[in-house]
Amino acid sequence: MPSAVPITPPPAPHVVGPSTKKATRPTGNVPQFLIDEAAATKREAFDAAKHVKFQPPANIVTMKDIGLEGHGIAPNAVSDPFPLFTEEAIMQMRAEIFSKECLEECQYSSTFIKRMVRGMGPSRAPFTYDAWKSPEVLARVSEIAGIELTPALDFDIANVNISINDQDEKSVQNWRADDDDESSAVAWHYDSYPFVVVTMLSNCDGMVGGETALRLADGSIRKVRGPNMGTAVVMQGRYIEHKALKAFGGRERISMVTSFRAKSPFLRDETVLTGVRPISNISELYGQFTEYRLEIVEERIRAKLKEERQREIAKRPYNIADMRAFLAEQIQLLQATLDEVYEIEE
Repeated sequence: MPSAVPITPPPAPHVVGPSTKKATRPTGNVPQFLIDEAAATKREAFDAAKHVKFQPPANIVTMKDIGLEGHGIAPNAVSDPFPLFTEEAIMQMRAEIFSKECLEECQYSSTFIKRMVRGMGPSRAPFTYDAWKSPEVLARVSEIAGIELTPALDFDIANVNISINDQDEKSVQNWRADDDDESSAVAWHYDSYPFVVVTMLSNCDGMVGGETALRLADGSIRKVRGPNMGTAVVMQGRYIEHKALKAFGGRERISMVTSFRAKSPFLRDETVLTGVRPISNISELYGQFTEYRLEIVEERIRAKLKEERQREIAKRPYNIADMRAFLAEQIQLLQATLDEVYEIEE
């Protein structure tokens, strides 16, 4: 059976979350033109042959390239933007995001981001969820990441950051609630999940900026070009300190962030809920989180039991050290899960 955890992996970075304690709704309303556009879009089912327009990225930056070789769960750090969805697919996603139901039930705000739509679920956003769970999209995302991935949680499929260009603002990508940094749309941070895929849902013609800045191991900064409508970027954001830079010009900037984890239960999982707990329905978030963590332990135990039964048939001696290491790994994972599930105080 594969080892559940590498022998001496570097520790995962500490994640700092928003100071918001509980789910908070944003103030004000989204512009009427977004609602009207959504209502006018004729809905259709997701069809990979029609709605996926994949082309491989021109470049993929590896963890070694940025001085983080051995960190994380995969060799690749971040990709250049690459075409993933057709314009028709993006319009279907926008129609779901700005539907009456999603705007009433799925808007969140935090000290990090002023307005988000997230946790739409497959009943409110069937096209979006079918797209991110389709074998075609998962295969392409995994290929770029360098490891087989699966959506981390249903609740964190399609976290949508929304910024509208106010006439009094020079920057359209002003996602931050605390706008004390003239260059950043989102401050330096690590993600809660191993990988994210950031997909642009806006037409970026005429915009300047919008890159993602990475802080390298030596402290220097490297920029990755921002995506255009229908294009995406794959990034191992749990292990790379990064921030989104503001974009100037344009009417809107709407991006979709979908979180991923390793599909294999035998790879380490260092997901934390620090960054998402304050902007989530806690019952859904905790339920989905503990379910997949328990499934990981279940799969590992089943594999270990099979290995033990084969050992007994072959009449090989019991390996005390190996079993102790295996049990310790499961205790460690369960303790890490326990540490993330707690009541939120006001």
